[in-house]
Amino acid sequence: MSVALLWIVPPNKEASNSFGFLESIRDGNRSLDSPWFIPRDQNLIFNDRPKKGRRQRCNSGSSGADLRYSYLGGSGMESRTNFPIFSSMVVNPTGEMAVSSEQKVYDVVLKQAALVKKQLRSSEELDVKPDIILPGTQSLLSEAYDRCGEVCAEYAKTFYLGTMLMTPERRRAIWAIYVWCRRTDELVDGPNASHITPTALDRWESRLEDLFQGRPFDMLDAALSDTVAKFPVDIQPFKDMIEGMRMDLRKSRYRNFDELYLYCYYVAGTVGLMSVPVMGIAPESQATTESVYKAALALGIANQLTNILRDVGEDARRGRIYLPQDELAQAGLSDEDIFMGRVTDKWRSFMKDQIKRARMFFDEAEKGITELSSASRWPVWASFLLYRQILDEIEANDYNNFTRRAYVSKAKKIVALPLAYARSLVRPSRTTSLVKA
Repeated sequence: MSVALLWIVPPNKEASNSFGFLESIRDGNRSLDSPWFIPRDQNLIFNDRPKKGRRQRCNSGSSGADLRYSYLGGSGMESRTNFPIFSSMVVNPTGEMAVSSEQKVYDVVLKQAALVKKQLRSSEELDVKPDIILPGTQSLLSEAYDRCGEVCAEYAKTFYLGTMLMTPERRRAIWAIYVWCRRTDELVDGPNASHITPTALDRWESRLEDLFQGRPFDMLDAALSDTVAKFPVDIQPFKDMIEGMRMDLRKSRYRNFDELYLYCYYVAGTVGLMSVPVMGIAPESQATTESVYKAALALGIANQLTNILRDVGEDARRGRIYLPQDELAQAGLSDEDIFMGRVTDKWRSFMKDQIKRARMFFDEAEKGITELSSASRWPVWASFLLYRQILDEIEANDYNNFTRRAYVSKAKKIVALPLAYARSLVRPSRTTSLVKA
């Protein structure tokens, strides 16, 4: 694997400037100066600091509380709620039938699951491919992974702690994925986001394609390039995350939940699809590969919906509303109500429905965490437990997410960690609802 333009960051440099992110996106001979860190504690599936809610995408089939996303299907939840199930086809504004966001994302899930199945057919379990050591590259790769680990330790402390239980290969790979996601998010959310154009994102995507072909641009790219060479990771979720950044450049409203859902998949659900091939599925799991991926996707969607509900006021001050417009209208609410920050009975009722839906996604995600390999469960359980508590905090704040930020206290985090560890010890059940047919 060729490692081009690798460079080492002096240890005394600030983290936010240490990766010279301008190096990553060039406009001719001029690079666009943008630090690489994701500014708002992004809701990556493994980030312990609640990340800012952002992108979304919704469907013409959503209306108020009558929303139910059922990409996992057959969960039995239909009988417990009045939320209808989305069809794989929706009617667009012109009256034409179109493929729903649910179906688009499910196609990606199937593709990623197929990659894992292909590798499993050639080996009894998901082992990494052997290292191909070229002269002079091993020490550079080791330093690249170490730097990724430093970033993860600084910005996702809880998850980093959990990765210590993973095998060294899996641990380093997860760090590399984490760093790439943060760099990508920083493009549209960082201090220099105003300088980022669609062309810059196109260049970032081209760079992604290069690293998947073994042509990394810098040290951090080299870590991810090595990771995708070892694990059955598909490029599509990475491209989809970049598409989520494009949506942020051109979109500040979402007509319905189908639009919002697609956005949530782009910026958060993708992380689950990137991570499961590395984390691995427990050998004793009776669940289908597709069902585990769909559960990982659900956790990403749940986390992002939680971010959105937590950050309504903050986003409104930036001129953004990541809530389904049709549902707001049905609840008797308008953009003006959000910009004014009015906590009314209408707003409380609206928020109750939104929180209910987010919890449905957490419920679906919970089914798949136990199916992961034993060494990978702890950080995922920690993310699950901590993020789900943010919804409780919104309720405790009387649904005032305009001027009060819901967060999980340090004391509650400390309590959650041993609980997450205890849950990580539970082995997959032979009676799981995700069991193979």
